[in-house]
Amino acid sequence: MQWRVQEKNSRSKIYGERMMNTFDMQSEIKELNLTYLMLAQHMIREDKYTAAYRLGINQQSSDILANLTASQVLKLAGANVLLCRMRCDDRFILGLLTSHGKEGVMSQSHAAILLAGQAAETLA
Repeated sequence: MQWRVQEKNSRSKIYGERMMNTFDMQSEIKELNLTYLMLAQHMIREDKYTAAYRLGINQQSSDILANLTASQVLKLAGANVLLCRMRCDDRFILGLLTSHGKEGVMSQSHAAILLAGQAAETLA
């Protein structure tokens, strides 16, 4: 009997930790989204074309982001999915960006050129 109670308590504890981790992850995603949106707006307002290049978005998307109100930013940031994504999902580009040594600057420049050639993301 005592073994069953301990097993039930153990399962409840694992379920509780899993729920806490899910809640923590959702909270972190929302915080990251808010930070990303605020940074994106700031970058776009400072230099629209450079920001679009660095963010990997097109001009239409940058116009939309720049014109969001504070309440719209907060609502958008509250999504349970990441609004930003890794642009360098290619092993070669990741290797260039993380290389060390004398060729570090050249490798990063080469990676920037390759990333600039990628199609800009659009908001659907």
